[in-house]
Amino acid sequence: MSSTLDLQIAAARLRKLSKLRPSLAMVLGSGFNHVLRQFTVDAEIPYAKLAGFPKTSVAGHDGKLFIGRLGGTPVLVLNGRAHFYEGHALEQVTFPVRVLPEFGIRDLLLTNAAGGVNRRFRPGDFMYLTDHINLMGTNPLRGPAIPGLPRFVDLTRAYDATLSGLLASAARAGKIKLRRGVYLAVSGPSYETPAEIRAFARLGADAVGMSTVPEAIVARQCGLKVAAVSCITNLAAGRSSGGLSHAEVLETAEKVKTLAALLLKNFARLYGQNQ
Repeated sequence: MSSTLDLQIAAARLRKLSKLRPSLAMVLGSGFNHVLRQFTVDAEIPYAKLAGFPKTSVAGHDGKLFIGRLGGTPVLVLNGRAHFYEGHALEQVTFPVRVLPEFGIRDLLLTNAAGGVNRRFRPGDFMYLTDHINLMGTNPLRGPAIPGLPRFVDLTRAYDATLSGLLASAARAGKIKLRRGVYLAVSGPSYETPAEIRAFARLGADAVGMSTVPEAIVARQCGLKVAAVSCITNLAAGRSSGGLSHAEVLETAEKVKTLAALLLKNFARLYGQNQ
């Protein structure tokens, strides 16, 4: 179990790594790590060398933290994440997010691969999150209250309108189709049944995935402003004639990696211009 001491130790380690003090952080999910080729690295460190950080074991999630510049803007990048379905407690999954404000981060962009529930969506589309539905069966704030932080967190505006607007502008600058919608989070790791997807659609979900929501909740508790973007890497169960596999997710992500990188680079550049 990660402690307050681990949080302070990890943040102190990051401050010693680099003189850069970015206010923006990004979490790179499946399909988004190609942006690191556009990243000017000032410092990097594996999660394994940071106190309290969980291990990552899923393909496409390397588990390394970078500090540097993207589009000319100082950015902290978490390349890969741990997942609830790997057996980690949500406290562990979200621990890196708690380190961010301790280091000085104010704004957070979350990225993920998701299945398309909305029938208008196609593999390779991008969607920025307007809201979410948490069906993971638990909440990352469950447990003892944390001194100095709100116990009951208002999620009326979980995703910041200004940051989401920058995402839309970044997409337009790159001539990238960016849809908008509601992300529904499940625990995984099994994919959903067609009946579940039909139910999720009736609930108002546009995409479904196995991450992001716990991080967004914890980030809001810590006072960070949050935006999030999904790469629709496959159609959800029952939305196509074929089956589902993680290989398909990675294959689609590979096809759109250049667009994903351009979207994030444009976002970082516009973010820097608006500071």
